[in-house]
Formats: sequence, structure tokens, C-alpha cells
Amino acid sequence: MPAASDPSPPLSLPAIKVDGLTRAFGDHVVVRAVSFEVKAGEIFGLIGPNGAGKSTLVKMLTTMLPPTSGVARVAGLDIVRDAKRVRSRIGYVPQLLSADGALTAYENLLLSARLYLIPRRERETRIAAALREMGLDEARDRLVQTFSGGMIRRLEIAQSLLHRPAVLFMDEPTVGLDPVARHTVWDSVRELRARLGATMLLTTHLMDEADSLCDRIGVLHDGVLEAVGAPADLKARIGPQATLDDVFIAITGGQIASEGSYRNVRQDRRSERAHG
Repeated sequence: MPAASDPSPPLSLPAIKVDGLTRAFGDHVVVRAVSFEVKAGEIFGLIGPNGAGKSTLVKMLTTMLPPTSGVARVAGLDIVRDAKRVRSRIGYVPQLLSADGALTAYENLLLSARLYLIPRRERETRIAAALREMGLDEARDRLVQTFSGGMIRRLEIAQSLLHRPAVLFMDEPTVGLDPVARHTVWDSVRELRARLGATMLLTTHLMDEADSLCDRIGVLHDGVLEAVGAPADLKARIGPQATLDDVFIAITGGQIASEGSYRNVRQDRRSERAHG
């Protein structure tokens, strides 16, 4: 999200604090009095069926959508009163395709560096580091429209990290990817947390993704946060042999909902965004 770098000090606990956050569109309440906290350095997942309110909640926390009521602080800053400073301290990887297929990987990162107002003298160093960290060195000068879905996602994560955010938001980070590409993105997320210690909040409807990546999970259903806990703790509530799928179904009463070309990834993400 474009904003100048903020020289504010490192995060104190909690990195995200949400209290009674609500969003309504007319008479339709999409997110209803949600409250939770995310610790600094934690990977926190929001799971729930399509239409549960996950993306709406993330849009409020990233200052793209004002709450109807309630308060939230991200990186120690109020999302309404300090929206500009919040944007300077977060990274955001949206569902909708954000990389430009007509540009190379390097050109996409250069554009992001300019939008984030990264000083000119630092741009080349940060871009080179981002390409290396995401395993895209050899693809530096390739058009993104020739990338696989997994490569596109890793590039988008690289774009979101150029300004060294304190909190990274990822909305359905592996939507439209095949299992191999998903695991590649998961490995990148784990490495980022291990190396940078960044706080991450991700939304997903893939139970194996939530189970594999997240320290704690919040289950969102019809706009209500029904449960929060570590994956193992949530499964233990259901039974000794329970899976996260079982947790999901028990709470929501529902069912769990290919890697491709640039065009296919764009279509998949648009579909997810329309229904999620």
C-alpha cells in the first residue's frame, strides 16, 4: 500500500488489537463486533467460508474501508485516526492480482519502490534483496505475464516487503495455485517470519494452509468470530482424532470449499474476490 516509510520504533505487544470492529453495508452486517489480538511476530490466520467477512475485516485493518463501529490498532496506531501512518507500517498482498503482467519483475518492484517513497539510493539494494529472498533472481528481467501463479505470488509478497513493514497482511495468499506452488509460497512465508520476525495476518479457506502456517487461528462465520486458538487446541476441542476440517465444519456447519497462466490466476482471484 503506497505510503512513505515511518521511522516509528519497533512494535510493542500486541501488533494488532481489535475491539468490537463492525462493518455494515446498509442493513447488511458483514463483520459483527469482532475482537481479537495478534502478538508481535505471530502468524495469525482467519478462516471461514466464502462470504464470512474475512476480506472485509482485512480491508478495515489495512485502512481501505472504514469501520461502521468499533476500534482497532495496527502497529500501535489507530486505523481511523492514524490511517496514513498505519499504511506506512504495513504490507498488503491482496486477493486481486496486483503485479503488472506487461512489466518485468524488476520493473514491478521499481514501481513499488517509487510508490512507497523509498529513497532512490536504496532502491537497487532493496529490489535485489527482495528478488533474492523470493527466489526470483533469474526471473528479474522476464515479463510477469510469463510467470507461473506461484512466481507471481512470490513477486507480490516481495513488493509488499520493500518498505520493511512491521505487519504483513495476506488475503488468500495461495488462491488459484496448485499444491506444489502453495507449498513454495508457504516456505517463503516461513522463511520471512524466521528471518524478519514480522507479524503476519492471513485469510484462507484452505484448512491445510491454516494448520501448516498459523500459530493461532480465528474462525469467522457470518461475520462473527466464533473461536480463536492454536490449531492443536481448536482440534482438541472436537476430539482426539479431529482435523481442522472437522473444526471448520463443527463451527460453521458447512463444507470446505490449478496453478495456471497469468490470465488464469487473474480470473481465479477475481472470482475469489467476488465471492469472499
